[in-house]
Amino acid sequence: MNDDFPVGLLFGLLFLLIALSGFFSSSETGMMSINRYRLSHQANSGQRNAKRVMRLLARPDRLIGVILIGNNFVNNLAASIATIIAIHFFGDVSGPAISTAILTIVVLIFAEVTPKTFAAVKPERIAYPASMILEPLLKLLYPLVWVVNVISNGLLRLLGVKNIDGNGDNLTRDELRTVVHEAGTLIPHRHQAMLLSILDLENVTVNDIMVPRHEVVGIDLDDSLEDILTQIRTSQHTRLPVFKGDINSIIGMLHLRNAARFLSRGEVTKAAIVQEAREPYFIPESTPLHTQLLNFQKQKRRIGIVVDEYGDVEGLVTLEDILEEIVGEFTTDVAGQEQDMLPQSDGSHVIDGTANIRDINKSLGWHLPTDGPKTLNGVILEHLESFPDGPACLQIGNIRMEILEMRDNLITSVSCWPGTRRVLAESDAGD
Repeated sequence: MNDDFPVGLLFGLLFLLIALSGFFSSSETGMMSINRYRLSHQANSGQRNAKRVMRLLARPDRLIGVILIGNNFVNNLAASIATIIAIHFFGDVSGPAISTAILTIVVLIFAEVTPKTFAAVKPERIAYPASMILEPLLKLLYPLVWVVNVISNGLLRLLGVKNIDGNGDNLTRDELRTVVHEAGTLIPHRHQAMLLSILDLENVTVNDIMVPRHEVVGIDLDDSLEDILTQIRTSQHTRLPVFKGDINSIIGMLHLRNAARFLSRGEVTKAAIVQEAREPYFIPESTPLHTQLLNFQKQKRRIGIVVDEYGDVEGLVTLEDILEEIVGEFTTDVAGQEQDMLPQSDGSHVIDGTANIRDINKSLGWHLPTDGPKTLNGVILEHLESFPDGPACLQIGNIRMEILEMRDNLITSVSCWPGTRRVLAESDAGD
């Protein structure tokens, strides 16, 4: 061996090259493993390191190009030096083979597995300081990086890859839902539920949450004036629909704040009530909740009349109903829901047949089907495909049910409890 290159110097240079190889390997993993959304937030907050990493990741082909050029250069140079050292100690015949075996193990442990694993676990601790070296190195080696990228990008286009920038990290709704779920303690459970509810607004229509027609409380102008005034004075609602004879003949919506104007007069007439009523606001029953929320805001409304495709009134929906889908039930409605779903000592619940399926699922954590009828009565009748002659048992999904009471072709009371054994309806069992 030439005395100009002593063995000690070669060993030192070899260790330096292995360290540089570990740097490039960890830089590649750290850059590619870093959380892009946290990085974007930090860059928007003005952190220089984050902005520098964002600039490098904007063109991943250039970033990978400069990293691999550096990594291959130091690895090849390390292999040459290791061969020279091995030949010095083991001769020309066995030296190259021994250097290859030893260097492979050393590089694998100290320049690949260890640094890459650390970078995958702590990407920010690697990416931020590495960017201070990689950015000027990219400028220095840009001509070579450009040539490599032109060739590699051409090959990628032949394989069908058109877009090579780093801006393809947009999340779908389902992916965002997963992010919220996996946030754990970083986001309080209550806030997670609200975020997930906002994501679900597009999948829910006003028909799913409206107050059904038969439960709507309003002012019928065919009633006596005395009954109307009593209803206004004792109403628990701040807004009442005004109609004549039938709710399909709706005239307007009366805000009880405006009712004070004619109640303060000595003589009250039905014409005065109509005059204070605001023009009704109609909503198609298939309108998604996120759209209706914006419509309420644009129209400066808080309540709307839900109509079907024929223009018949199906019910009404309020701004509060939509907000409850996001933040949960308000305390003013809890008592009403508890009356619809009465828990029993044996773990079952006696549920009103008119109870909304979505409300049942949310309150009890069940998974009754919501893509068909909206009430428990409708779901049972759809399952049975006929009106039962009397009390009957059935099972829908993993929920077992016993019909307790029927009135006027309407199931009014059902006992429900989770179970796994299918119970046939008595009407079927008797065949």
